[in-house]
Amino acid sequence: MPNFLSINTILVPQGAEYKAVCRGLRGGNGSMPTVVAIPVGMKPLLKYLQQAQVLAPKSRVLIMGICGSLSDRYPVGDIVLYQDCVYQGKRQECDRTFTTQLHSYIPQKVSLVKSLTSDRVIWSAAEKRHLGETLAADVVDMEGFTALEFFNAIGVTVAMVRVVSDNCQHDIPNLTSAINSDGSLNPFPLAMGMLRQPLAATRLIRGSLTALKTLEQVTNLLFSGNQLG
Repeated sequence: MPNFLSINTILVPQGAEYKAVCRGLRGGNGSMPTVVAIPVGMKPLLKYLQQAQVLAPKSRVLIMGICGSLSDRYPVGDIVLYQDCVYQGKRQECDRTFTTQLHSYIPQKVSLVKSLTSDRVIWSAAEKRHLGETLAADVVDMEGFTALEFFNAIGVTVAMVRVVSDNCQHDIPNLTSAINSDGSLNPFPLAMGMLRQPLAATRLIRGSLTALKTLEQVTNLLFSGNQLG
């Protein structure tokens, strides 16, 4: 069952998320997709996509990674499949046929959601709940809308699978300053942000580890046919 969807490319934020997806593809056979590490954040991603070798129209791209929950319905570790992404009142849709096919291969384990894309880290639980309620969004990330807007414009088929790494009941550390202008993470501000809020940092680390393990498992399920643990 490897690469049953004829996916050409997987895009996943660089760092731990990229490594988790690569681990999930190990042991697969047949035609495996190319995995590309993308920068974190809207502006760095757009610059990267504009400068990168453009995928041919009718390519099939799967975007993977982790996200934050804006609703009590989606706790840490939940697998979510995007229907669309909103940003500042604009909306971009994922490909419906591709999304339906993915949904059929992760039965009873995945939720269809509406996503908000943010140009900064949404770290406050109160703000998460407010955004979820006012925008009718379920989860938040920092790349989805940009990727969809870019690929939809050139006729590339896109679907998006992510795993929830932080809930909307607790704050996470404010790590906005740890993201460089090129979308990479700066270790020193990252460490300082964690140290300033140790309880929130512990929660974020624990949630991220859970989400990354599930991200690895769902990648393995999609491309090797193994069941989720």
